Amino acid sequence: MNQKELNEIRRRFRLDKNNFSRIFGCYVNSNREVISWIDASLGLMRQEEQEMYLGLLKKTLSGTLGRNLIDIEFSTAQVADSDEHRLLQTLRQTECKDVNARETLCRKIIESLSMGETNYLILLAADAYDVPYRGKDDELQADASSDVYKYFVCAICPVKAPTLELRYDTDENFFHPSSTGHIALAPELGFLFPAFDDREANIYNALFYSKNVELIHEEVIDAVFRVEPPMSAVEQKNVFDTALADTLEKDCSYDVVQSVHEQLRGRIQEHKENRDPAPLELTVGDVGGILSESGVSEEKVESFRRECEKQYGENAALNPKNILGTGKFEITTPEVKITVAPENSYLIEARMIGGRRYLLIPADDGVEVNGVSVSIPNEEHS
Repeated sequence: MNQKELNEIRRRFRLDKNNFSRIFGCYVNSNREVISWIDASLGLMRQEEQEMYLGLLKKTLSGTLGRNLIDIEFSTAQVADSDEHRLLQTLRQTECKDVNARETLCRKIIESLSMGETNYLILLAADAYDVPYRGKDDELQADASSDVYKYFVCAICPVKAPTLELRYDTDENFFHPSSTGHIALAPELGFLFPAFDDREANIYNALFYSKNVELIHEEVIDAVFRVEPPMSAVEQKNVFDTALADTLEKDCSYDVVQSVHEQLRGRIQEHKENRDPAPLELTVGDVGGILSESGVSEEKVESFRRECEKQYGENAALNPKNILGTGKFEITTPEVKITVAPENSYLIEARMIGGRRYLLIPADDGVEVNGVSVSIPNEEHS
C-alpha cells in the first residue's frame, strides 16, 4: 500500500463514511483469560461511543509506512491452501460474524501475546467499501464505483487499570473520591486484511501495525500469519550500521558516514517534494552507489553489498528512513555528545590539528552556555 491508498482507507473511519455495523472482540486479563466477549451493534451505541471505537480501530492505520506499518506477504502456497489464510478469508467474507473464526483468531493472539501485567482489548470490525472510480484528473467519482473492497481491521489495545481521583460533585459542591474505571488506550498493535493495493483487495498481503517501531511483536506475526517476521526499523538500522563499520573498516571515516547520511536525506527530501505516494525504497546496489560517490573503493563497496544481501536477503528494498533512524545527526565520544539538526550536519568538520583529531563547529554569533549568551575570543586575543 502507498500513502494515498492508506489515506483513502483511513477516511472510512468516520460515522458518515463507513459500513461498519458491529464491533467484535474480547477483553483479556494479564493471565491470558478472557474476561468477556464483545459483540455489539454500532448503530445502537451513542455517537460518542461509536466515534471512540472507530478512533481506536483507525489508529491501526497510523504512523509511517515501512516503520509502524509493515507489509506482511503470504506465499502462493499459503493463499492456495493454509489454515492461517483460510481463517483470515473467513473473517473477511463473513464480516467477522463467524463466531468460531473470531474465537480462533483471538485465541491465537492471546496464546502468543504477552502484555506483562496489563489487561488488553482485542477489537474486530469489518467494512465494505464501494471503491469510487478515479478519473484522469485524479478526482474520485463517487457515483462511478469500480469495485467493492471488503476488509476487516483488528486492534489490540492495552487497558489502563482504574485509579482513585478526587472529582467534583455538583450536587454537594464538594470533591469526593471516584474511580476512573478501566480505560482502553490506543492500540499497541493490529492489522488490516487484505491490503488495499492499486485500490483493490490484495489477498496476498496484510498491513501490520506496531506502535513501537522497536517492538513489532514477532510472536503475534508468526502466530497469526505464519510468515517470517520482517526486521523492525531498529534492526534494519543496526544491520546497516554494523555492515558499514565491519566492511569499510578504516575507510569508515567521519566524512564517508556524513556523506552517506546527507545523500540519503537528499533522496528522502526529493521523494517528498515529488509527492510520490509510494514509499521510498533503495536497493543494496543503490546504497553501494552512494558509497562509491562518497569515495569508498569498489572492493569495499562490493564487500558491503555482499554483507547486506546476506543480512537483509537478496533483492531487499531498504527504507532510507529506517537506515537513518532518528531525525537528528548525533556524534558521540566517550566524553561528549553533539546533536544537530540533520540539515545542519555539514557545519561539523573533522580536522587534524597539532597531531590531535578534532570535530569543529562554527561559533560566530548566538552562542549560549546554559542559557547565558557568551562571546568566543578572536584568535589574536586567545
